[in-house]
Amino acid sequence: MERRQVPVAKRNVRQCPRCGHHSEGVPYFRKTGHLALLVGLSVFTYGIGGLVYYAARRRHRVCPNCGLGWEHSREPGDAHSLNPVGDAPVTAGRTAAPRREHRLPPSGIGRRVFGAGLGILAAIIITAGIAGGDGPPIVVGALMGMGGSGLFMWGWRALQERRQSVLQALNRRVLMLATRRGGVLTVTEVAAELDLSLEAAEKVLIGMDDGFRVRSDISDEGVLYYEFPEVVHQKKLRSGGSA
Repeated sequence: MERRQVPVAKRNVRQCPRCGHHSEGVPYFRKTGHLALLVGLSVFTYGIGGLVYYAARRRHRVCPNCGLGWEHSREPGDAHSLNPVGDAPVTAGRTAAPRREHRLPPSGIGRRVFGAGLGILAAIIITAGIAGGDGPPIVVGALMGMGGSGLFMWGWRALQERRQSVLQALNRRVLMLATRRGGVLTVTEVAAELDLSLEAAEKVLIGMDDGFRVRSDISDEGVLYYEFPEVVHQKKLRSGGSA
């Protein structure tokens, strides 16, 4: 029987040492209190304080339940992962080596939301400056608008990189499946094995179909299938190369 791979999301689940919550942690600004503080700093400092605060904390992750920094998290089931006395985790005499985990790139949602917020705030400041005939607010608003636009585009690029990373991971899994199945796959097989919808599986295979290394065809029974010639002829190529 084939062993099913443990999903990446399950392998990355860790435990909060303060409240015992199990998850992957959430981005720092996903917490409502942190986001409210960010908006408040932006409003009262013309966006400068908000930018500094965001730059300092944007890469941090926290517990979604109690807000503790996720750098303190522990492996689930670790006897020393919970500390009923205080926030600092109890450490054992021997420290286990950290496990390397594959994580997807950030989606940039915080940058996009903050950038859009800065853009809206900039529009308000510029409008107020024009209505009052005051030059400095217009200049400040223009600078904030530029900063918000740049931040939004930064987050948009991060989103595209995350999508590309997800697609590459799916492509690798499809190639591994094709190797196990002799180099011929159908949409239904990919959807069932990779836990995808039929539409998603079809999009992945269509994206891989280049007519050379991956090509589609229809069988005599009218079944659409995708062939991986390099996998199909792998044994023949190896025997010919060793001869």
